Amino acid sequence: MLNLKGKHIYLRALEPEDLEFLYQLENNPEVWEISGTTAPYSKHVLKQYLENTHRDIYDVKQLRLCICNTKDIVIGLVDLFDFDPKNRRAGIGIILVEGERDKGVGAETLLLICDYAFSVLDVRQLYANVTLDNEKSLYLFRKLGFEQVGVKKDWIFFNGHYKDEVLFQKINT
Repeated sequence: MLNLKGKHIYLRALEPEDLEFLYQLENNPEVWEISGTTAPYSKHVLKQYLENTHRDIYDVKQLRLCICNTKDIVIGLVDLFDFDPKNRRAGIGIILVEGERDKGVGAETLLLICDYAFSVLDVRQLYANVTLDNEKSLYLFRKLGFEQVGVKKDWIFFNGHYKDEVLFQKINT
């Protein structure tokens, strides 16, 4: 049986009620570096996105889930993206709101989503991209068995500066 529930958090599909959370998160310039966003999103566009989140990962090649605490409050998002069923791989990304970091939530989320990807979607490998200056995320992915397989030099251009990006990979053996 699929379990998207951990000890302190659970993962669930996006709902129409998540519009305000998504609007605040997607329009926060501090996260644009990792999301690749270059301009704000309107509520109208985000509402249309939410109306289509029911579409199958095999169709849209992406799955975004809310990370909720035990009080049913959304505290972040986790994404599977670039889903490639032929080659059995997907990218993985996670973002938590300020105040929810450094509490073990990221590790619990990654354990749940990795289990889902490996057991339900039958992917063989997951990969993650983390900027070299994001020490907490680097630590998190290493801690959970992701192997650093490369560094992309000057990969991210943000706020007038280039940043290196580390490529992590986890292969389900």
